[in-house]
Amino acid sequence: MDFFAQQAKVRRSSRTLVWLFALAVFAIVVAVDLVCAFVLGVGLRPLPLLGISVAVVALIGLCSAYRVASLAGGGAAVAREMNAVEVPADTSNPQWQRLRNVIEEVAIASGVPVPEIYVMQNEAGINAFAAGYTPTDAAVCVTQGCLDRLNRDELQGVIAHEFSHVLNGDMRLNIRLMGLLFGIMAIWVVGRFLMWGGYSGLGDGDGRRGRGGGSGQVALAGVALLAIGAIGVFFGRLIQAAVSRSRESLADASAVQFTRQTSGIAGALKKIAAFEEGSALQAARRDEVRHMLFGDAEQGSWFATHPPIVERIKALEPGFKPEELDGYVKQWLATGGDPDSIELHAELHPWEKAVHDFARADGDVDIRAAAPATTAGPGAGAIGGAIPMRGAELAITAAGVAAQVASPGTDDYRAAVDLRAGIPAALAAAARDARGALATVFALAISEHPDLKAQQVQSVAQAFDAALADATRSLMAQMADLHPMLRLPLAQLAFPALKRRPRPEIDRFVNTLDALVHADGRVDLDEYCLAKLVQAQVVAALDPAAGFKAGTLKLVDAQDELRDLAALIAHFGNDDDETAQRAFQAAMHEALPNASILYALPDDWQAALDRALATLSRLTPDGKQLTVQALTRAIAVDGKVTLSESELLRTTCAVLGCPLPPLLSDHP
Repeated sequence: MDFFAQQAKVRRSSRTLVWLFALAVFAIVVAVDLVCAFVLGVGLRPLPLLGISVAVVALIGLCSAYRVASLAGGGAAVAREMNAVEVPADTSNPQWQRLRNVIEEVAIASGVPVPEIYVMQNEAGINAFAAGYTPTDAAVCVTQGCLDRLNRDELQGVIAHEFSHVLNGDMRLNIRLMGLLFGIMAIWVVGRFLMWGGYSGLGDGDGRRGRGGGSGQVALAGVALLAIGAIGVFFGRLIQAAVSRSRESLADASAVQFTRQTSGIAGALKKIAAFEEGSALQAARRDEVRHMLFGDAEQGSWFATHPPIVERIKALEPGFKPEELDGYVKQWLATGGDPDSIELHAELHPWEKAVHDFARADGDVDIRAAAPATTAGPGAGAIGGAIPMRGAELAITAAGVAAQVASPGTDDYRAAVDLRAGIPAALAAAARDARGALATVFALAISEHPDLKAQQVQSVAQAFDAALADATRSLMAQMADLHPMLRLPLAQLAFPALKRRPRPEIDRFVNTLDALVHADGRVDLDEYCLAKLVQAQVVAALDPAAGFKAGTLKLVDAQDELRDLAALIAHFGNDDDETAQRAFQAAMHEALPNASILYALPDDWQAALDRALATLSRLTPDGKQLTVQALTRAIAVDGKVTLSESELLRTTCAVLGCPLPPLLSDHP
């Protein structure tokens, strides 16, 4: 799937959504005016009707704004409203461990931060959703039914489907839908209040005709507003369903592209269709999130937010016959409810079959048994064959890398499983721990030079405490042989725990990290990348609603910033000026072929890079695509890129909001 095209499509859908709801609001205003004119006796006097119209629009707008503000906490706020509980990092629940493992693997493969993980423990139906404003504040929530009835492949398919919503920008659209629908519902609530208030007045027994007649008018007005509100909700849900259906079909296709097998997501859909609970939810706010869910209980109705379940299955497996569903239930009952009892029909790739078999054994994956190890020198790490050795050079193309953005495939998932399995268990456990996450990132930033190391560890002790400094020192020793490609994934495993710390502590953490990075008076590229990722994926998540801004800047209006970024990447990626200039010119020709811009390095590279990334992050999707292709052209002017260059490109893409999988591609 073309990430940049999907981003543009979501923006168009958002504009269409706003216009359609504006039309619905206009219809509601006209209907309310008619009720006031002919039921309450206001008549067709322009000034009173104008006041009523303004009041109705204000009511809808304020209620919508209130609802969106209540969701300012991002995906976690939505999950908590659904009575979901967060999955702790140190959970001993095997179902929760499997869920966390799958989500971490998919996140690494997608190039996005690991989202917060929630479970709706009281929901027996098979369902899930992703919510948030951006990938940095996303939460993925699944029902207990998912954990009880889906095997690992099926769970992976469902999670890949939800990550498609994260990557394609559907979550922002979904939150807008929640707010707008809530505003239209306000008319219905007001109508109900007036109706019951009027009936109460009619029954007060004071015998005064005027009082009773007035109450009757109020009750009648309430009934009318109730009907108007219901009409608004009716059309609102139709719009909600129409927007959601197309996005759900895309998410199913994206999940298949990611996993390269239909059996996982198709198996989950078959179980929804086969079992009595289906995808139904019992939570009070279930209707508000229907357009976010993996499955919709209102199959076949006008208000269905998803295509019919059988259609979704047939789109994945054209030969599917609904009669097969009876066999699913019988097989399930015969095995006592084993989620792995229903065999997959689609053929798996050999490595996927190995992963599936090992997952059956203990709920987790030992990828070292599923993929051959790479022969490497000391310190390379026991990582599967998908990960290159230290010092390896990778062949890439600009078009191939741009096509990878937010479009992970099977190789990316395999690499992610390799990466996650290659991180030593002790380091992974520390990264997921509340205080261990602080020590993990500090350890990644501290120098290996003995004198400087002692100074930096002392800085940690002064900013926090001696215990955290000792933990940092211990983790540094364990990281001595860590494969270079595992450094950023390890840091990203720590980000969810960091985001849960109190804001003052996060500020102190960021200041301490900045001091560590600048301790020797100079900043290396790997230090810069780590600090920039913390800013982009931890600090930005603290205020998700305020942090998100749609890209509107055209690339032609950001030539200076693109020049600085391309010049710096060309400079850091090449040993001689002549090659660096060729790389720079290749980048500028890729992005701005008609511009004549000379190669020149900025005096302060950090300030220039900060400024460039801040500006370029506001580009339109087309502009970001050209920027990614230009940067790739610069670092691969000789057709190759080192591992350190790939991490710089990945960090830049993260700041621009263009998630990049762990391995770069040499073909589009």
